[in-house]
Amino acid sequence: MKTYRIASIPGDGIGTEVIDAGVEVLEALAAREQFAVAFDRFDWGGEYYKRHGRMMPEDGREQIKGHDAILFGSAGHPDIPDHITLWGLRLAICQPFDQYANVRPTRILPGITSPLRHVSGPELDWVIVRENSEGEYSGVGGRVHQGLPIEAATDVSIMTRAGVVRIMRFAFRLAQSRPRKQLTVVTKSNAQRYAMVMWDEVAAEVAREFPDVTWDKAIVDAMTMRMTLKPETIDTVVATNLHADILSDLAAALAGSLGIAPTANLNPEREFPSMFEPIHGSAFDIMGKGIANPVGTFWSASMMLDHLGEAKAAARLMRAIERVTADKNLHTPDLGGKATTRQVTDAVIAAIRADNE
Repeated sequence: MKTYRIASIPGDGIGTEVIDAGVEVLEALAAREQFAVAFDRFDWGGEYYKRHGRMMPEDGREQIKGHDAILFGSAGHPDIPDHITLWGLRLAICQPFDQYANVRPTRILPGITSPLRHVSGPELDWVIVRENSEGEYSGVGGRVHQGLPIEAATDVSIMTRAGVVRIMRFAFRLAQSRPRKQLTVVTKSNAQRYAMVMWDEVAAEVAREFPDVTWDKAIVDAMTMRMTLKPETIDTVVATNLHADILSDLAAALAGSLGIAPTANLNPEREFPSMFEPIHGSAFDIMGKGIANPVGTFWSASMMLDHLGEAKAAARLMRAIERVTADKNLHTPDLGGKATTRQVTDAVIAAIRADNE
């Protein structure tokens, strides 16, 4: 029997609650399938920082690089500046492990109502591909003359041809695998006349390798209007690190809640483990109340299983998720209900055990 070693990193806030729920669900799922999961838990994050002055150990990546995948909760602590928590943990894993393809599917799950009028489900079924290694989050820049009237600060967006080519090819391949074979390339080349113009040029070059994919280009601000007014015109989207970060949060809200949205941080070449996480953040305002929505974690776990080659198990988990979201009595407060994390988790496990396809 195949055993998958998973590094579990709950992180901060509700991360512990949803990752604990995800571990339970994955163990229940493995019991039905022909594989096993073995979790190694790493309690890194804000509380670790308070004790050690860093978000993770100096050899943290060495401790997890041999795992088959990483299940991540959240990074963010009210007592620690956000740039420290993000760069000290999540980005400290994503970038050195070259998880350059961030994949965020969005669709309206059964039983969930979109805030968009006239959208019942099939009109909103997207996958947003986010370049995850460079661009606006390259970490290049600095500050000088701090505290003085002449203080200056820079953040430099770095885009390389190699980085743009590989994310474009990934996005075109993903679009090619979906029924509509359609891709929208998001840009801001009207104002950013160097890197974003290269982005556009590379997109056109790569498009020639995929003649069966229909593609178009959209300015990022116009894309927000298109997402809200013409969601049916969108299928697969590729955008830069910052643009896709913002657009995918909008997408999750349009699908009903940030609490249901999943993410895969992929190293497609599999030289390093990939990382899977819900996008909702640490949500300290509801920490410990038992009402965090674990669906985003469960959906991320399904993506993880698919990445590991366990397509049957991934599909079984998605069926269980959809059966549970279809019951409004099992909606957590972010979806307008009163269900608890425990109730949703138990219901998903019950659906997994009862599922005969």
